[in-house]
Amino acid sequence: MRKSEPLGRRSRDTAGRHSRERKLDLAAHAAWLYYIADNNQEEIAAKLGVSRQAAQRLVALAVSEKLIKFRLDYPLAHCIALAEKLRDKFELSTCEVVPSGEDGSSLLAGLGNCGAVHLEAYLTAKTPTVIALSSGRTLRAAVEQIPSMNQPQHKIVSIVGNLSHDGRAGRHEVVMHLCERIGAAAYPTPTPVVATSVKERELLQTQKSFLAIEALTAQAKVTFVGIGTVEWNAPLHESGFINDREITELIELGAVGEIAGWAYDQRGILLTAGTNLKVAGVPLEQPVSRETIAIAGGLHKANAIRAALTGKLINGLITDELVAKEILEEK
Repeated sequence: MRKSEPLGRRSRDTAGRHSRERKLDLAAHAAWLYYIADNNQEEIAAKLGVSRQAAQRLVALAVSEKLIKFRLDYPLAHCIALAEKLRDKFELSTCEVVPSGEDGSSLLAGLGNCGAVHLEAYLTAKTPTVIALSSGRTLRAAVEQIPSMNQPQHKIVSIVGNLSHDGRAGRHEVVMHLCERIGAAAYPTPTPVVATSVKERELLQTQKSFLAIEALTAQAKVTFVGIGTVEWNAPLHESGFINDREITELIELGAVGEIAGWAYDQRGILLTAGTNLKVAGVPLEQPVSRETIAIAGGLHKANAIRAALTGKLINGLITDELVAKEILEEK
């Protein structure tokens, strides 16, 4: 009887395959910038966040893998073009567009894969680095594609609490999960997502533990966030972080999206009423000054993503092609 393949070997093979796929994604992007957008190696390095030598190797890889013929023979070519248009329109430091796929699971996997590429670039750094994250299903998908490593020099901090009004923990926490994979120090925000009152929020945010998290967030080299919609049974509501009355109030106030629990309107302006008065996480910058990359997709989120871009709540975006087209085609 044939013996089953050892679990460790299967895990290594899977990790190796994902690593190769991510490298080909970067090679395709580098090739598009070089052969079609007419960027030099220094410009490619700046846009991809890699060294000049790495940019040169990526272009060479695209050629050796026969991704380059008379045109870019790779399915991401049209996505790369969309990403460049979004980058220019909204002055983004980072922008990636993935194929939308035929179902939600493939879209989630694609966004997670691309997000993991960018997150891993920071995690593999030898220099001690503070990395901040919010929470959510898409960020969790990215974290799950990060290979195991030993990077105890880093600090991973959460900008959002992870408890509901009744003390229930959210299902898509990412900071602890990531730190288990990479051996880094975890700094979760010790509060609920939204406090039960303004007084409770004020009390929570004067605690030494919260002030330490807030100070650490200010040192973050990059922040990765998810984007949620504001509607009945949206994640913020469905997870129990806000109740029926609170979600109704946000809708009536004109909220269209939220980042780390902070709701904003069609123009991307953070609300000064509703649950924003009770959000117990780290306040968002507007306009954002530090590298802040949103990983979000799906046509139902297009309006919320557009608003976040317009209000400069983010300066980096990883999304899918249908969302990119929807945003770019708006009159």
